[in-house]
Amino acid sequence: MGNDAIITGITRQDWLEPAEERLQKLLHQNFAGGGRGGQKIKNVLHGTWLGHPLHVILTDVPIGAWTTALVFDFLELSTGRREFAAAADASITIGLIGAAGAAITGLTDWQDVDPPARRVGLVHGLLNLFGTSLFVASRVMRKQKSRSAGRRLAILGYTVATAAAYLGGNLVYEQQIGVDHTCGQKLPEDFEAVIAEWELPEGKLKRAEHNGVPILLVRRGKRIFALAETCSHLGGPLAEGKLSGNSVQCPWHGSRFALEDGRVLDGPAVHPQPCLEARVRDGQIEVRKFADTATTKPPSNIEDSPSPKKRSKKAENKTGTTG
Repeated sequence: MGNDAIITGITRQDWLEPAEERLQKLLHQNFAGGGRGGQKIKNVLHGTWLGHPLHVILTDVPIGAWTTALVFDFLELSTGRREFAAAADASITIGLIGAAGAAITGLTDWQDVDPPARRVGLVHGLLNLFGTSLFVASRVMRKQKSRSAGRRLAILGYTVATAAAYLGGNLVYEQQIGVDHTCGQKLPEDFEAVIAEWELPEGKLKRAEHNGVPILLVRRGKRIFALAETCSHLGGPLAEGKLSGNSVQCPWHGSRFALEDGRVLDGPAVHPQPCLEARVRDGQIEVRKFADTATTKPPSNIEDSPSPKKRSKKAENKTGTTG
């Protein structure tokens, strides 16, 4: 109950709303102003190229380095050996470098977060900024030979950083920021009919369902593409998005995915869309998920009786049919 009260208290601070909106607008304008180059930078900072949020990785650097610094501070006090003091100072410096990277990537991710997580993320960032400032002050005091004051500032900074990390955990585990929103969806293992063929026009995004799970269908000539319809970023409805060539863009935050294999073309998404195999059989469009969506390429669709392609025995054993 105490933990819930903290988060609830933060989300009720409506006086922060103007600052949140202005900051998000400013970030969007700056990246958009860079054109395609700005989008490429944004993709790098999101971790689109990595398939994992880059911010989450970089946050380990300051926490780990500053934890190490406190250990070396203790060893210096216990033994009086100067090498421990030098190690503590170096650890703080490494942590500050890592904190800068975590701040830049975190701010990039935060610009595409909606309320109430947006407010929790803002407070999370402000606490991290305050904690980092305390470590900067600690490093300055140490350089000025005031090591006792530097150690006290480091302990205070670590306490603030820990509080910020708690909010970061809430963003991931409770608010579902940075996780794959398609994870856990039960896509058909074997070919299942999801829509009549006549209901899928050429070049249009169409939403179908299988046991309550939404599936995106797109017809391009004789080819039918099928993906999970829920955007992996924050669950946006891709069927309401924009079709551009052989890619689809989410209407919520602009993530763009390749229809061919579901890979992320533009962030903020970092997780690919699950890709399904599609075929037309007896006037119905049938879909099934690939045994390995990371390595299997969708075949061309051929009306009613698709020609089987050569496949390894291993692949046949996985799918049970050549479709």
